[in-house]
Amino acid sequence: MDISLVVALVIVLALFFDFTNGFHDTANAMATPIATRALKPRTAVAIAAVLNLVGAFLSTEVARTISGGLIREGDDGVVISPQMIFAALIGAIVWNMATWLLGLPSSSSHALFGGLIGAAVVGAGVDSIDPGVLLSKVVLPAVLAPTIAAIVAFTATKIALGITRRAVESRDNFRYGQIATSSLVALAHGTNDAQKTMGVITLTLIAAGSQEPGTDPELWVIVVCALAIALGTYMGGWRIIRTLGTGITEVTPPQGLAAEASTMATILASSHLGFALSTTQVASGSIIGSGLGRDPRGVRWGIAGRIGIAWLITLPAAAAMAALAELLARLGLVGILLDAGIAALAIAGMFLWSRRSRVGHHNVTRHPVPVSARRSRVDAP
Repeated sequence: MDISLVVALVIVLALFFDFTNGFHDTANAMATPIATRALKPRTAVAIAAVLNLVGAFLSTEVARTISGGLIREGDDGVVISPQMIFAALIGAIVWNMATWLLGLPSSSSHALFGGLIGAAVVGAGVDSIDPGVLLSKVVLPAVLAPTIAAIVAFTATKIALGITRRAVESRDNFRYGQIATSSLVALAHGTNDAQKTMGVITLTLIAAGSQEPGTDPELWVIVVCALAIALGTYMGGWRIIRTLGTGITEVTPPQGLAAEASTMATILASSHLGFALSTTQVASGSIIGSGLGRDPRGVRWGIAGRIGIAWLITLPAAAAMAALAELLARLGLVGILLDAGIAALAIAGMFLWSRRSRVGHHNVTRHPVPVSARRSRVDAP
């Protein structure tokens, strides 16, 4: 099997994952300003796209976590092949598309990590995973980050509401504040999430012997990853924007500002520490915290519970899909092509199903169907 062909396929698939990450996670930055009408939907996603592009060039700490930490490679580690990375991306992409169809703001990051873990365990054994890095850089931030974000957003909402109760509320002031903070969240998302695809491509090049272990991503890798996530962001993940913007709680301008500020601070701090956390979990935690700060009865716990379940099963579900894809990929080029064909059919089917209940910039702020009604049909972002 021609290794260069497999590497090329992996790079293309990694960029497609980066694209899905962009539209899947647009809601993290822009759900609340769209919900409060601080920004028009199309304007919001355009701003997010530009800032994701810029953010991708600001740091490579998270990329090093993936390319030189989570998976052991090099002389002292195990052999990670490009076909394993291909299988990992299959698992991550299919799970991303499934949660997008359901309008669930699950973690693209955890889908990617789950895919890498599942494929590596099947292809190279349990020893291919560094448990210390997995715990300290992935699992621990996944638990702490949304909790901290929720507490910060709760406190900020209480303060904001306390101030505005004693003064005439200026919608413009909150609007400008939301635009500023949501823009910084988009910048932080590019800084954090584009790096994950950079790390995957770098890991592929290392596995193929085209790059030395422990080195930073090449400039061309940074550029193409930045462009892919920006394009995906501009497409707008309207289904998930609706869930985060109007599904969890009714977001007022003070809440929106508090949630965005909390999300921004948490993501920026974690990026510079090299924590590969989920911006989706942080944004969701911030919105829940801001809802609690305003009125706990206003939080729709049924929807929050569905999001929580998606958080819990994302990593193992993506790992299971990637493990199955790796079993097929071990057949060689035929297996890799089978993987690609099955994934393409699944993605096409989900896209066609989503057309039955379209959500776009024209109806993204429409209030979702009550939780009781959702049991009989899927609400579509």
